[in-house]
Amino acid sequence: MTSMEWPRLLSTTRPGQSSQRPKEGRTDFNTDHDRIIFSSAFRRLQDKTQVFPLAETDYVRTRLTHSLEASNIGRTLGNLAGRRIIAAHPELAGECGEDNPLSFSEDDFGAIVATAALAHDIGNPPFGHSGEDAIRQWFASTPEGQEVIGALTENEAADFLHFEGNAQGFRILSRLQYPDRAFGMRLTCATQGAFMKYPCEAACMTGAERIYKKFGLFAAERDMFAHIAGPLGLVPHAHLPFASWARHPLAYLVEAADDISYSIADLEDGFRRKRVSYDDVYNLLTPFIWAENSWWKEHLDPMRHLTEKVEFLRALAIGGLVHSAVDCFMQHEAALLAGTHLDKGLTRHMALAAPFATLGTVNFDKVYQDPQVVEIEAAGFEVMDTLLSSFGGAVFRQHTGKATARDRTLLKLLPESRHAAEESLYEKMLEVTDFVSGMTDTSAVTMYKKLSGVTLAKG
Repeated sequence: MTSMEWPRLLSTTRPGQSSQRPKEGRTDFNTDHDRIIFSSAFRRLQDKTQVFPLAETDYVRTRLTHSLEASNIGRTLGNLAGRRIIAAHPELAGECGEDNPLSFSEDDFGAIVATAALAHDIGNPPFGHSGEDAIRQWFASTPEGQEVIGALTENEAADFLHFEGNAQGFRILSRLQYPDRAFGMRLTCATQGAFMKYPCEAACMTGAERIYKKFGLFAAERDMFAHIAGPLGLVPHAHLPFASWARHPLAYLVEAADDISYSIADLEDGFRRKRVSYDDVYNLLTPFIWAENSWWKEHLDPMRHLTEKVEFLRALAIGGLVHSAVDCFMQHEAALLAGTHLDKGLTRHMALAAPFATLGTVNFDKVYQDPQVVEIEAAGFEVMDTLLSSFGGAVFRQHTGKATARDRTLLKLLPESRHAAEESLYEKMLEVTDFVSGMTDTSAVTMYKKLSGVTLAKG
């Protein structure tokens, strides 16, 4: 198998952009970061569920705060790994010249991972993972959804039956945020490659030879990603009957940033909501404290407030996990460059994998089963079902020439050109899921109440 190469994996090429613009005090990867953080899709994460949906308290995390925290962890992971990669491949940091048009620093690695981590949840629908489940369930189980599926090709149907926020995220970055220009936000190939956690289309979910547990590309964006994979030199899985590539190695660091961020933060949020005790937090986090931080107990013991102690332990635990994940990444660097898939990611293979798995079990049993979480997730299914039945049903009936008066009214609520007559049914239904999945938790509930007649718009 052909090995991937770091100079190509760090490509600053921007698909769709014919010429390079002046740097203006920013690197290409810093520009990517800024484009995401100023985007409307990123801002919407401030009202999307992390663990505690529609939380009334301001100290628990939303998808926005989680994404910012994951990005910070990602920057450290990238910087530490970049330092060691450049030490092993000193040609990466050589002086720019005719023989070496690009020179990279550890900060470039950090910026790529930080930016990809910043965007990693940008495609999440309302109500988190239960929102994804609700979309899949509507297409698989409702009479209207089944009618739609029956009218699509097998590959098109797979996009909806296995609806995936990761694929929606790539669609936002590469198409929806700037729909009138090719390749949307036009991020660098390096950033988009690191963002792509599952570089395969939905057909991989039903194929016999399955490499990834999820998919990251709708059929509509398959060719678009091929224009990114090419400059990066990602290894294609040519033996498979569907589009699939080896992961960009830095995608493993993005995944680790997400895993570390949500696992530690969810425990902290669970403590604040009295789902776990301080003793639980202490016993779960102290195994992660880096051995070089031998001074930690003399700082912890004088602290009077348990909240302060938990925040202190959280910071130390993140530091230890970051170092363990980077060690694991470097141990597997050659294999990752060769395109070998590290199943379940760095956090399942690092030296601290066992206590990290224990943390995940406690989070699942004590934090994720919070009654408020379960109740609102259940309500989320009702909200999403109503939205999809209303808008998806209206679009399907319009496509088949059977639209009712109510359907024609509903179609007016969709964004302009979201139901153009010349589009295929597949394209129209993608635009329905674009509309519904792009809503915040609050806007989804508000629309549900209006469609149900619970509340009426006021002039």
